[in-house]
Amino acid sequence: MATASTNMLSSGLETMSDAAASEASTDAVAREPGSAADTLAAAARGERVATETHAALAGEEAAVAIDNFSLWYGSSQALYDVSMIIPRGKVTSLIGPSGCGKSTLLRSVNRLNDLVEGVSIRGDMRLSGASIYDASVDVIELRKRMGMVFQKPNPFPMSIYENIVYPLRIDGERDRRVLDEVCERSLRGAALWEEAKDRLHTSALGLSGGQQQRLCIARAIAADPEVLLMDEPCSALDPIATGRIEDLIEELEGEYTILIVTHNMQQASRTSDFTAFMYLGSLIEYGGTYEMFSRPHLKATEAYVSGRFG
Repeated sequence: MATASTNMLSSGLETMSDAAASEASTDAVAREPGSAADTLAAAARGERVATETHAALAGEEAAVAIDNFSLWYGSSQALYDVSMIIPRGKVTSLIGPSGCGKSTLLRSVNRLNDLVEGVSIRGDMRLSGASIYDASVDVIELRKRMGMVFQKPNPFPMSIYENIVYPLRIDGERDRRVLDEVCERSLRGAALWEEAKDRLHTSALGLSGGQQQRLCIARAIAADPEVLLMDEPCSALDPIATGRIEDLIEELEGEYTILIVTHNMQQASRTSDFTAFMYLGSLIEYGGTYEMFSRPHLKATEAYVSGRFG
């Protein structure tokens, strides 16, 4: 049963912005140990919050392992000692309110945050056991091992065919048979072959929004990455196109390790094997998706997934 302090925090968060809520929660809630209010207020104060990690993750092989990872934009800390594994061949969703660090964590996995001035980190991440942040790492080669799909479709202003084979061309591949095979395999993998096979040499910009996003997924898997990163891939799509992307994620599961950021909790529950709940840069709870949504261990998680705040 939710405590009085949980209800106070929930009602406050429903009426305030994320930033205002993070400031107000420190003073507005009681400090009952183990309550939702206590957990979230501690995160709001920037204190280290111990992650509740479910036993379901214990037997999983890590494609990516994140160890006590913290990140700052200048003097502003965005991530606080995040530790988790991304299980190989599974779909993992990152959920939480806007500004909780989901996209920052995702973009740290392929070091896109390196492009932001003033970024500093502590801790480490490992891909297949090797450090992602070691000084000897070739970041370009690292990113080739990780496909990236962004919120809005971003096809290049060239043909459908050239969009798909672009990763191979910049690697020096010139064999037309290889390029043709990769193009067809990638478009089939993205469930776009039947719609695109007769227009491969027309502009990708002529595709619908949903088709463009599937094209971007096809381009991401053309180089056969180990990990596929998706940053709210359906946020700009209509419900029909969203459904097709979700079906595609299900089809790609097993062949790729997929890490997806989503604001849509129904989408997380439909598409992912594991779900991680983040709040103000801290990883609060992480476990199997069914358990996270049906019987989470923490009242803070229950308050979020039930829609009482966020």
